[in-house]
Amino acid sequence: MLYLELFIQGLVQGSIYALIALGLTLVYGLLRILHVAHAALFTLGGYIGVIVTNATGSFTLAMVVAMLVVGLAGMLMYKLAYEPLLSQPPYVSLIASIALFIASEEIFRIAFGPYGLSYQTAPLQGHIELFSGFYLKYAEILVMGLSTILMIALAWLSMQTRTGVAWRATVTDPDMARAFGVKIQNVRYLNFFIGSSFAAAAGVLVALLNNLVEPTMGSVASYKALAIIVLGGLGSIRGTLIASLLLGVLESFGTIYIGHLLDRDAIAFAFLILVLMIRPQGLMGGKL
Repeated sequence: MLYLELFIQGLVQGSIYALIALGLTLVYGLLRILHVAHAALFTLGGYIGVIVTNATGSFTLAMVVAMLVVGLAGMLMYKLAYEPLLSQPPYVSLIASIALFIASEEIFRIAFGPYGLSYQTAPLQGHIELFSGFYLKYAEILVMGLSTILMIALAWLSMQTRTGVAWRATVTDPDMARAFGVKIQNVRYLNFFIGSSFAAAAGVLVALLNNLVEPTMGSVASYKALAIIVLGGLGSIRGTLIASLLLGVLESFGTIYIGHLLDRDAIAFAFLILVLMIRPQGLMGGKL
């Protein structure tokens, strides 16, 4: 029973990691930029989720608003912070992204206060008994269900639509895609919108699970997501999904069996070092 509970908790955490890290993978695959400021969008999603839910009483509306607003914010971030730097070496965009993330934390602290926000009445706090002695919270079911739906939708978009074909062609060979009439700029905006909206969903779900959103909640998420995309193989969507779920499960079991040796958050880097020693290119080696 303990093993099953730890496994389910790992899948819940891994689902959230996947939503966050997918945005980083999409941006890196398209622009070769390590989008550290992505974690600020994750935090923004959490704040919007709590604020809209408290104002309207509708968690569903809060999720939709958070994904739309943060998706647009991601597009704006690309337009203002990254597009002017595309001709510069990659480290310039990385420095700009880190600066943007640090500035965002301070903006959240000034705008919403340093101590965080909570739901006035937290939704989905009940649970269901799957079988004798094993309970699963409604919030945890939502995390796994919504994450699965969003990932299936992303897979369908990328594999079954003309937009997805243009997207993959742009990642593989931007010059050839442009020669065939693909509007590269539109693909980049779509890329940032989808990745940012996924981060917003993750932020809302984390706020739901913890009943708290605070200015620095993106700090841990940022380095975990970076570790995950390296583990999966930079630019590999499939590798990101596998690494996210693996890390979630390893952290869950690790807190029980090696918690006296390593902090939960240190397990990500221990796993990263171990994998890169064996397979330097990551789990999927750059396959999309």
